[in-house]
Amino acid sequence: MSTTIRNPVEWSLDQVRHAAQGMGTAGRAMRHAQATLHSPKPVVRRIGVADLGEALAKGVQDFGAYRTDVIFLCVIYPVIGLVLGRLAFGAGLLPLLFPLAAGFALLGPLAAVGLYEMSRRRERGEEVSWATAFGVVHAPSFAAIFMLGLVLMAIFLLWLATAETIYAHTLGPAQPASLGAFLSAVLTTGPGWALIGIGVSAGFCFALLVLTIGAVSFPLLLDRDAGIDTAVSTSVRVCAANPGPMAAWGLIVAGLLALGSLPLFVGLIVVLPILGHATWHLYRKTVAR
Repeated sequence: MSTTIRNPVEWSLDQVRHAAQGMGTAGRAMRHAQATLHSPKPVVRRIGVADLGEALAKGVQDFGAYRTDVIFLCVIYPVIGLVLGRLAFGAGLLPLLFPLAAGFALLGPLAAVGLYEMSRRRERGEEVSWATAFGVVHAPSFAAIFMLGLVLMAIFLLWLATAETIYAHTLGPAQPASLGAFLSAVLTTGPGWALIGIGVSAGFCFALLVLTIGAVSFPLLLDRDAGIDTAVSTSVRVCAANPGPMAAWGLIVAGLLALGSLPLFVGLIVVLPILGHATWHLYRKTVAR
């Protein structure tokens, strides 16, 4: 078999053509996202706390069926957590270490999109592997998924800016000399307790916001051709129709993510896929087909 070596001009023209095709695809996706705005709102169901247990049980079943594949996918999350921690130490951002770890959960609904896709295809009886997770790029509402992901990224960055501001007005603005000195100041001084109180309160507000807009919005966008406004409003309606169960769900997610962060975020390899799969089944229980 012979190999043809192209000259630089031909290669450059090919790259321009591929780039143009990619821009055209992106443009069509964005136009489609605009066209699906104000799409019909699905019917929202009421659920009970027992339904949360069933969703978690099904999430565990999905994890058990594809644990090798999802562990392969999710091993990146503890690595990201450790990298964030290293960056916080190396860049002199020690006060942001906890906000980085806690705020990482704000990106959970986006990080688990591939897991939703795996559960969706398993539900339909299709063959599933780790590569299935990347099938989300073919979803009709992928542009809306991308835009909603950008919204969560903006919320995450706003949380970090808020945490930095809280530190600057309590223990700061100077950086702590060491981790030990920082922990001592946080746990044994008045400004440290103020940092904890204000920080936890602010973190709760950010977490509540993400839970409200992201509880079922990403699964819905994977499941049907809908607009970002429809997905977000449906998630809000689910929370409004089920305040008790959804509050319990938020506590379950927070508790399991905190547990999964120990030690050194390794537990996220198991916790995140279970929560991701369970979120898909929660969506099925709360939104009518």
